[in-house]
Amino acid sequence: MTEIDEAVAVWTTDDGVPTRLVWRATRYRVSDTPTVWAEVCTWWRPFGEHRYGVGALPREIGGWRFQATSDTGDAHVFDVRHDARDRSWRLVRVFD
Repeated sequence: MTEIDEAVAVWTTDDGVPTRLVWRATRYRVSDTPTVWAEVCTWWRPFGEHRYGVGALPREIGGWRFQATSDTGDAHVFDVRHDARDRSWRLVRVFD
């Protein structure tokens, strides 16, 4: 696993599910079912660390993990995150 923080171009379905991306001038097509990874909503951390009781914490989509394959057959598993404010995508991790 390699941790990365790079801008990437990501195409999605109308529902926001990734279908392809371009990373380092190479186009990759999603070749499996993308998985959402969720994290605790930022607004839920008002006063620092908590001991949470009964029930689930509010969650939001943190990003997507999916396998994608280039036209030459090079495949990786990518973790990407979307920034709604900047309307941009960031590559967070790559698994070879």
